[in-house]
Amino acid sequence: MINLCVQRLNFPTYNFRFKNSENKVLIFDIIRKKFVVMQPEEWVRQNCVHFLIEDKKYPKSLINVEKELKINDLRKRYDVVVFKPNGDILIIVECKAPKIEINQQVFDQIARYNLTLNAEYLMVTNGLHHYYCKMDFKKEQYQFLRDIPQYQK
Repeated sequence: MINLCVQRLNFPTYNFRFKNSENKVLIFDIIRKKFVVMQPEEWVRQNCVHFLIEDKKYPKSLINVEKELKINDLRKRYDVVVFKPNGDILIIVECKAPKIEINQQVFDQIARYNLTLNAEYLMVTNGLHHYYCKMDFKKEQYQFLRDIPQYQK
C-alpha cells in the first residue's frame, strides 16, 4: 500500500497508477509509458496530460512530454506539447508546481519557447490556476482565452 498525500488540484479527478521504488513514490506517465518520480510539478503535468486526453479528447499519439529543445544554443525542456496531425505544434503547456505563482516570468518563459515551437495555443498551469492563450503571430502578441479548444479531427 502506498501512502500518498497529493494536493488537490483544479482539474477533474483522474485515475493514476502509483508505485514505490527505493523509498520514492512514482506515478505512471501514459505518454512516456513509464513510471516517473512523483514531484509537485510532475503531479501537475500528469493531471494536465489526462485533462488534454480525457476532457479535451486529444489523442495520446499527438502528445509529447518533457522533450528537449534548443533556444539560442541553450538546452531547455518543455513540459507538454500537443501536435497537429500534420506535425505542426498546436499547444505548448508549461507546468509549474502548485506553490509556484504564475507571473510574467512564466509567460516570458513559454513565449521564449514558442519563438522556436510556433504553437497556436499556450497553456500555463500550476494545477490550481490555468491560463490559456491564442497566438497572434502577425501582431506578435497573445490573446487570453477562457479555455483551449477541444480536439478537432
